[in-house]
Amino acid sequence: MGNNLLSNNPFAVLTFIAAPALLTNASCLLALSTINRLLRTRESMRELLKESERETRPRGEKFLGHVNRVERQASLLLRALHFIYVALGAFVVATLVTLLGAVAGQFGSELALQAVVGLGLVLGIVGVTGLVGGCVNLFHATQISLVNIREEAETIRARQEQLKNPPGGHGAA
Repeated sequence: MGNNLLSNNPFAVLTFIAAPALLTNASCLLALSTINRLLRTRESMRELLKESERETRPRGEKFLGHVNRVERQASLLLRALHFIYVALGAFVVATLVTLLGAVAGQFGSELALQAVVGLGLVLGIVGVTGLVGGCVNLFHATQISLVNIREEAETIRARQEQLKNPPGGHGAA
């Protein structure tokens, strides 16, 4: 048992448990912020719906483009949440597996220890992959938010310009 990592390094068990636990915590925070963003996107769509119900004539392509982007953003956020939940589950199970690995190491079962370490590694890879997938989707959702913000800023500027020059102002969007 001279080459057993757990017996040679007293911090190994702590590391094997702390790493997935920290990643679990990070995943939880990411999930909470993503849920918050999803709820804000829902509110944005609700406002667009109210705005469309007040209208007596069809809106232009710009309005429909905005609606489509908000819908796409919500889809990306939901996909990100899916990835984050997979990561969260993987990290939680990895924490449990590392605890089981510590117990298996104490009983001297080399085969069980290797199986647990392998399973922990696979779960860690699944978790990290989930976090990366979630972050990629969050990045794309953020890009869509920026497009909407820029379009709304352009509309505000155009309206302000019309208010400055009512008779012959620049065309509003």
